[in-house]
Amino acid sequence: MQTIDRRYFLKGMGISLFLPLLDVMQAAQEETNGPANNQRRMVLIDQGFGFHAPNLFPKNGGINYDTTPYLDVLKDLRDHFTLISGTSHPDVDGGHLACVSFLTAAPKPTSVSFKNTISVDQVAAEQIGSATRFASLALAVGSGRGICFSRGGVEIPPESRPSRIFSRLFLEGSPADKERQTQKIKDGQSVMDSVLGEAKSLQRRLGARDRDKLDQYFTAVRSAEAKLVKAEEWARKPKPQVNVKPPRDIPNLADVIGRTRLMYDMIHLVLQTDSTRLITLHSPGVNAVPPLEGITQDYHNLSHHGQDPARLSELKVIETAQLKLFAEFLSKLQSTEEKDKTLLDQTIVMLGSELGNANSHDNRNLPVILAGGGFRHGQYLAFDSHKNTPLANLYVSMLQQLGLEVDKFASSTGPLSGLDRA
Repeated sequence: MQTIDRRYFLKGMGISLFLPLLDVMQAAQEETNGPANNQRRMVLIDQGFGFHAPNLFPKNGGINYDTTPYLDVLKDLRDHFTLISGTSHPDVDGGHLACVSFLTAAPKPTSVSFKNTISVDQVAAEQIGSATRFASLALAVGSGRGICFSRGGVEIPPESRPSRIFSRLFLEGSPADKERQTQKIKDGQSVMDSVLGEAKSLQRRLGARDRDKLDQYFTAVRSAEAKLVKAEEWARKPKPQVNVKPPRDIPNLADVIGRTRLMYDMIHLVLQTDSTRLITLHSPGVNAVPPLEGITQDYHNLSHHGQDPARLSELKVIETAQLKLFAEFLSKLQSTEEKDKTLLDQTIVMLGSELGNANSHDNRNLPVILAGGGFRHGQYLAFDSHKNTPLANLYVSMLQQLGLEVDKFASSTGPLSGLDRA
């Protein structure tokens, strides 16, 4: 058998390693049946500094749980969310740095040999992302690390400016702009054609085992081509028209409440127009004083309160404001009708954090509020605070609720116990 330069072969395979594993049959089914058969969405929100646990978690679990200062903010939505405690990602540590593993559950994020894995939103995007103009959206309040990662563990940079999000999703470019976009997509297709052609020329010179590997490579290339074809179709379709003024960005990074409100407004608009069904929002917090009445110290410093009553009082103001925004967002989804359901019925919304206790940088006993999405809510699932349940179990439940045939994700041991469909 003729030898082949390994570097030449790996050059082609190197491209395939970064290609998403798309399901062409899924795309064909959508062409036949339309995406309306399953319009479930998922919004994942990471509150970087978490929440002061005594203000959030009741002492008793179940459906008759007592209220708390933070839950009072959500009392009108009690039947639409589930409070969850006693979960974490096994072997994920590092305090704030654990944010990179919040949606992946990849262990030891501070290790020098750390390599991230795919985030739960991208697992869903591989299966249902082709049904909408954008497979997923990664958003952020302010700057910082992203929380979304591709199958190769590569960070997907988040967008932090609402004005750019609005422009990208709802403003039509000039004919020349649209033609340039279409040409870029076609250029990508021509690259795929070239790579596939070169790979096929190798086939007759390979043994059976290598031919199997090459077949896998062909499959990846064809899947990439299918995605590019879909992208070209979307590029030629008009964008949704919305009767909303373009948002004005808030330049003050310390204004986490104002910037978060803008992001929630954008997410509602994106979901309402079905521009994507998978959205993540990272709010890492700031080392600055938020412009809220009564706040005199920076947010980060307050999260390291050391049980100081004055700091806890100011922290409560900020965290209450954050939860009020969340309640407003859920209420807006609940009041938006979609056929015989509401947008909240169709949207899984998770608010959580990689920090169970920001004061001590503890990555256990994470705060989680799960709302909407067709689950049976109105309960508090309190798991063991010493022997935590894998948070990835919740991710399995969410993926299954989206219609994916998944029984395992990262460190999961199965779906989350006690969380049932409505």
